[in-house]
Order: sequence, then structure tokens, then C-alpha cells
Amino acid sequence: MKARVKWAGGRTFIGESGTGHSILFGNPAAEGELRPGPSPMELMLLGTGGCSSFDVIHILERGREPIEDCTVEVEADRADTDPKVFTRIHMHFTVTGRGLDPKKVERAVQLSLEKYCSASAMMAKTATITHDITVVDTSAV
Repeated sequence: MKARVKWAGGRTFIGESGTGHSILFGNPAAEGELRPGPSPMELMLLGTGGCSSFDVIHILERGREPIEDCTVEVEADRADTDPKVFTRIHMHFTVTGRGLDPKKVERAVQLSLEKYCSASAMMAKTATITHDITVVDTSAV
């Protein structure tokens, strides 16, 4: 896997993935300036949420669960001193489908966070990771 980051001036950077995708990110260079995109630390949280969501969907689909949607809200705290690593991460999964088994959804989330998700495994080196789930049954609608 490869990536390239190019400075675009100020505190703005262009990240290019080895697969050819680009993203603008950074922090404002001065008070009052617009943020050019997500910060590097926000990208890490997005990556962790995306990695785990991918696993949850994959596990539920393989188990033939009727999943229709999956959203994860990620909230984190950082250390007060440098390096300001994540110290706490909470992930709230909302999984939607017709007649989903809540136990299977919980198990899929646990498997992701404890076994499959590389991003959460790395984050767990400095942060306590917790989660909860909400299962929305669309068969009642």
C-alpha cells in the first residue's frame, strides 16, 4: 500500500492514495481561516469508522442478515499533551434492516472491533474503545 501527501500551502495538504484517489485535508493556518478539509486526526477517526462499518456489513451479509443500512457515529477524546493521541473512542452503530437479529448485529460489531478491523486494533494501542448499537427494524414500517 502506498500514499503520497503534497503540501498545498499554508496548513493544507493533498493526500493521494496508491489507488489514485485524492483528498484535501489540513487545519487553518491562522485564526479565522476556513478549514480546507478534515484534519489528519479526523481522517483517522473516519478511517476507523469506515473500517469497522465495512466489517459489520460484510459479516452480516455473509450471515444472510437482511441489512439495509449501517451508520457509525464516532466520538473521541485526545490526550492533553503532545503527542495528543486518542485516549477514548466510542462508536455508536445504527444498523437497519428487515427483521435483523440484534444478537447477530452485536456479534458482528464485536468481531470487527476485536478481531478484523485493523484501524481499531491500532487505535486500541492508546485508546479505550467502547461501542453500543441500535437496531432499526424496517419490517414494522
